[in-house]
Amino acid sequence: MRLPINGLVATVLAAPIAAAHGQATPPPAAASAPQEAMQRIVVTASADASAQGLSPAYPGGQVARGGRAGILGTRDNMETPFSITAYTNELIQDRQAKSVGDVLQNDPGVRTARGFGNFQEAYFIRGFILSSDDVAYNGLYSLLPRQYIATELFERVEVLRGASAFLIGANPGGGGIGGAINLLPKRATNEPLNRVVLGVGSGGQGSAAADLSRRFGPDGATGVRVNLAYRGGNTAVDDEKAQLALAAVGFDWRSRDVRLSADLGWQDNRLKETRPNVSLRTPVPRVPDGSRNFAQPWSYSNEKDLFGTLRAEWDLAKDITAWAAYGLRRSEEANSLANPTVTDATTGAATTSRFDNTREDRVDTGELGLRGKLRTGSVGHEWVATAAYFKAERDNAFGFGFFPLATNIYTPTAHPQPSFSEPPGAFLGGDLADPRLTGITRMTSLAIGDTLSMLDDSLLVTLGLRRQTIDLSNFAYGTAALIPPRYDQSRNSPALAIVFRGGKEWSVYANYIEGLTQGDTAGSVTLPLVNAGQMLPPYASKQTEVGAKMDLGRLGGSVAVFSTSRPRSLIVNNVFTSEGEDVHKGVELNVYGEATRGLRVLGGATWLDAKQKSTGVPATDGKRVIGVPEAQANLGVEWELPMPGLAVDGRVVYTGSSYADALNLLKVPGWTRFDVGVRFLLDIGSTALTLRARIDNLFDRDHWASVGGYPGDGYLVVGQPRTFNLSASVDF
Repeated sequence: MRLPINGLVATVLAAPIAAAHGQATPPPAAASAPQEAMQRIVVTASADASAQGLSPAYPGGQVARGGRAGILGTRDNMETPFSITAYTNELIQDRQAKSVGDVLQNDPGVRTARGFGNFQEAYFIRGFILSSDDVAYNGLYSLLPRQYIATELFERVEVLRGASAFLIGANPGGGGIGGAINLLPKRATNEPLNRVVLGVGSGGQGSAAADLSRRFGPDGATGVRVNLAYRGGNTAVDDEKAQLALAAVGFDWRSRDVRLSADLGWQDNRLKETRPNVSLRTPVPRVPDGSRNFAQPWSYSNEKDLFGTLRAEWDLAKDITAWAAYGLRRSEEANSLANPTVTDATTGAATTSRFDNTREDRVDTGELGLRGKLRTGSVGHEWVATAAYFKAERDNAFGFGFFPLATNIYTPTAHPQPSFSEPPGAFLGGDLADPRLTGITRMTSLAIGDTLSMLDDSLLVTLGLRRQTIDLSNFAYGTAALIPPRYDQSRNSPALAIVFRGGKEWSVYANYIEGLTQGDTAGSVTLPLVNAGQMLPPYASKQTEVGAKMDLGRLGGSVAVFSTSRPRSLIVNNVFTSEGEDVHKGVELNVYGEATRGLRVLGGATWLDAKQKSTGVPATDGKRVIGVPEAQANLGVEWELPMPGLAVDGRVVYTGSSYADALNLLKVPGWTRFDVGVRFLLDIGSTALTLRARIDNLFDRDHWASVGGYPGDGYLVVGQPRTFNLSASVDF
């Protein structure tokens, strides 16, 4: 049995078997089958009902050889003119990752933050923020749980670095300028899978999960994959409690020309007395102890999500394939929050107040597409045309307490929960028990693209264009009355990319591609505006990138140099305009694979020069962007020891200093964290037992883990203390 091992960022190794990854070859046809019998169907564990299937794992098993480049489909890294990393389920298991953010601890170009005022995961990619509700699921936006996505729900995490409006369309939440994240669902493996995982972590947090897979029919053409999981108990932070339950079913079926897949998932995530974000009215205070909790005892956040997808692919001819996809999500959220604002950096004195929020989401999205191949003389073409639709309706209500409560981030004070029923102590936006419609987002797009192959396929040129329409309507809290004006704007987003492959070992590439987000609205300010209320056209960020990739057989790597300019709003002569600009320039270095047999590496470094170039305020021009360090790096090493089945790993994560304000007066120190893990695989008859243990933040380093998580806000998040996790995985 092959010993699975995964590298870089933190922790421990898995016990994968070929069946667990669904890449095994199906059993040969019976010798007695007549020659005229139907052509045998070769079944692989495709995550998207696609003939392309999953990109195979690179040696070492931690990342794949390629990933999905949006509408261009799954591409090998060496032939892709963009920077893509796909993290495998083997890495997810071995590092005992529990969320998307945990997986991305292994990525040197990504840092995880928190959403504004809540516990939502957010991700800095190339210095731009992407919220967790803007993560794509099998190519469709905003289908998975909005604030926290458990790893049991997906097979792989694909990170596409850089702008992507042509490739996947504008992001409904307004992010995605620096990159996109796509999660691939689990599919039935080629061999039966019965896996049970039990775990325990710091604070007494316990977990149990089951992963079951079967294929049916004489050719295994029908597959079903079921995942169930539960986690509950205290965490490594004092008095903090977390509980999560989920269930997911994946179905797939294929004939020779038709492939179908469907997914249905449910997740219930409940947080109690979770340590909140910290806002500042002072210089940056020293970091509180990592295990100290300054949450109010009545604070909580609950989110329940139901989601599903359908996908079909039909080979109309030998070189022409049509596809269709549809997805939906129905969500309910409720929380009561109390985030502190520090008023004295020396003593840690702070004030807080009650903020409640209820929300319901209804998301429907879909895509139609056609792709094919043809040749014109010596030039090959891989062409694609798509149409996409997205609609999200948001019901929302909130309550805000006016009177501040005194507390301290070092020695917190617990208060009774303030009442919202005694005005003028609170302001209510709608009915918390019955939230009404407050927003509708509609997005439509048409896209065409062509990849031309020349010089015996060593030169690839991709041309593309997407026509995107953004349609937004806002409604008053409580009454659901339409608030004019309605935002309805369109823009064309082009792309040009080139790859030259110099044999199997190396390739070079360059691209120009744009990002697209909603323009700002001229609102109420101290100065009277000539164009008050005007909605600016969509902001088009512009990215240029050049890079090189290497594949030495068992060790791979890449380097990329990029520059992205993003418009920003400002006031010129009392006119609200988008003449401002932020510019993010940087260099990314990535390495992965096996340095030698049994020694796996995963890591890299990113250098960023993210500046506010033109803000309309001389004091902030040229200053660094909030929350973006100049340097960050990861290095993970995994070593398979001489004792059969035993492997150890270590990871170091470095994040440089950043600023918590636009004037760059509030400097937040950088930090370095060390993680270690061990894995031991035992074969007991027909049963495979994998024992995993890991320690994150080995030296219990107190640190501000992130700065900002929402554009223009510099609140801070305390990093987790030393955290232990143990698990036992049984395959039978």
